Amino acid sequence: MIMKTILVTGGCGFIGSNFILNQFKKYGEIRIINIDKLTYAGVEDNLQELNNRSLSRFIDYKFIKGDICDQELLAKTFTEKIDVVVNFAAESHVDRSIADPTPFITTNIIGTQRLLDSCKNANVPLYIQISTDEVYGSLGAEGEFTETSQISPNSPYSASKAAADMLVMSYFKTYGFPAIITRCSNNYGPRQYPEKLIPLMISKAINDQKLPVYGNGENVRDWIHVDDHCAGIDAVINNGKVGEVYNFGGKHEIQNIQLVKKLLEILGKPESLIEYVEDRLGHDHRYAVAIDKSVAQLNWGPEVKFEDGINETVEWYIKDDK
Repeated sequence: MIMKTILVTGGCGFIGSNFILNQFKKYGEIRIINIDKLTYAGVEDNLQELNNRSLSRFIDYKFIKGDICDQELLAKTFTEKIDVVVNFAAESHVDRSIADPTPFITTNIIGTQRLLDSCKNANVPLYIQISTDEVYGSLGAEGEFTETSQISPNSPYSASKAAADMLVMSYFKTYGFPAIITRCSNNYGPRQYPEKLIPLMISKAINDQKLPVYGNGENVRDWIHVDDHCAGIDAVINNGKVGEVYNFGGKHEIQNIQLVKKLLEILGKPESLIEYVEDRLGHDHRYAVAIDKSVAQLNWGPEVKFEDGINETVEWYIKDDK
């Protein structure tokens, strides 16, 4: 059996690190190269399980500290034979993109373009672009976005991801480049940087601090456990069709305020910790994606029940906070 080599970019971040760990747990014969810039949200400790002595001797893993905008670094990396590239590398926090869009344009657009060129020049057999449901924009009270829904981003972050998606698809159509795009709803689970809603609220509640909730808290998000997202990406690698887009969602929609109250209930903390703050600029009301295509073509579906996943997630952050 020939060992498959996967290049993961942004593999020290939340979803990337979980993907790497899940791949090693599922497959024995696999090699992973991880390029990560190690910004504030990407830390090597997210992959400390790889150092477990009972596992490490079975793991073929290489870490490269670097930026996907660095063409020399990419050229050197692609001197090795790589079978699959999974691009997680991105600036991803909406609030930060509102404060300063520049890093989002640089990493999410220019970085993607340079990575695409490197993959194309190296004749990489498969490229997976990890995108977001936020590129579709905002929904009203009804309906779901499908893979053919119009792209209509409303923040600098989602606009940069939409631009990257369009670049990826242009490479497929112009050069016949073997690319697939995945778009996922809000992820939750271990190893997420605590600027995002769930880990932020958990960490503040643990320390009896005020929990800032935007506007009236009635914005709706669909939540998927990161392990289900990683399983979807794995299904795309094995069964996805190049040139296609696949949506992943958890089919668990909930208002932000109801989610925050649920976290307080699990932690045994009072709702008096909730503090309503001025709404985010351009705050999308609701996201929801149809997953029928992924279910039918990839034989994939979310398996982690939200009740179980959120309780386990809270427990993980409690232990991590100590």
